[in-house]
Amino acid sequence: MKSRSALGVLFIVVFVDLLGFGMVIPTMPTYAAEMGAPAAWIGLLMTGYSAMQFIFAPVWGRISDQAGRRRVMLVSIAMTAIAFFAYALAPTWSWLLAARLFAGVATANLAIARAFVADLTTPETRAKGMGIIGASFGLGFILGPFFGAVLSAHVSHAAPGYAAAALAAVNGVAAFFILPDTPIQAAGDRRPRFAALRGDMRQPGIRRVLLVSFLAILAFSALEATFALLAKDAFALDQAHVGYVFAYIGVLAVVVQGGLIGPLTRRFGERRLLLAGLALQAASFAVLPFAGSLKGLLVVLVPLSLGTGLTSPSLSALLSRMAHKDDQGGTMGIGESASALGRIVGPESGTWTYATVHHAFPYVAGGVLMAIAAAVAATLAGARTEPDAPTPAGGA
Repeated sequence: MKSRSALGVLFIVVFVDLLGFGMVIPTMPTYAAEMGAPAAWIGLLMTGYSAMQFIFAPVWGRISDQAGRRRVMLVSIAMTAIAFFAYALAPTWSWLLAARLFAGVATANLAIARAFVADLTTPETRAKGMGIIGASFGLGFILGPFFGAVLSAHVSHAAPGYAAAALAAVNGVAAFFILPDTPIQAAGDRRPRFAALRGDMRQPGIRRVLLVSFLAILAFSALEATFALLAKDAFALDQAHVGYVFAYIGVLAVVVQGGLIGPLTRRFGERRLLLAGLALQAASFAVLPFAGSLKGLLVVLVPLSLGTGLTSPSLSALLSRMAHKDDQGGTMGIGESASALGRIVGPESGTWTYATVHHAFPYVAGGVLMAIAAAVAATLAGARTEPDAPTPAGGA
């Protein structure tokens, strides 16, 4: 199968997967509260999910290097269907939490999809391929919450879980028949998983990319956790309008990732686009709580959305180009772990500082974090980015 067709298949697989994932997000706190979950512990549904991703994303990625992307992707999709079905059937709070933790273990899809892209593209077209995956992620996450909210309002709070399980099952069947595979490493070429991980972490360029990814996700997840509060307190927006604003951000980011990232990468390169994306986000974060009106907020969110669209595929492309050719899955999994760590720390730190320091603090601090990330990204100019270069056996 040609690489373009394979990327189209990956787009559909990731889109359907994220559509199901997004369905359960808006109603999950209410669903948990109905089961008697203590308000202080409901956040574990998201934190625990991200913690499982932090632990297992590199493991799944490394397994995909050795067992094949297609096989591991299919297993992951099947586990995701089981996790959503268990979520919908949950009779108690503890069952619901266990289902979410299992879902975190199961969701290796994005790291494997990015490794798929690395297998199917050249270094020069990799950012465009990563942008296609990012666009499918964004579209699924935009539409999923909408359908989930409708199902929850008109059927039940369990309905989004059943729908997500059905989508994952259909996705798995379709992927079984149409998803291509990539060559599997010969047994003699395989490095022990933890040795490969240590080799990756010895490379200063990879460490810097991971740090940039962590800082960017930390800042953005704090915004996600507090934006509904800020929208109500500073802009008098109700929940429906908050959803519209998130969709507005997502659509702008998808336009960049799905259509503009390829030509921009060819013209400017991944490092410059990463710096531009981080700088745009830093400026937007710093002024966002002071926008003054809905119109001003929508203007301020334009550079934030465009910066997000530039940052994610550029980071993934840079990380892939720094990875050993036989460790794409494992290295992309490490990148997902760095993102998951940001999603573990960001929401709680954002809501705590919003409530105890000042409502603008998570945003101004987010701007500072984005600026620090840009400073770190600027040092990548001297980092190794030759494709398929061997991982050094010793120190950096």
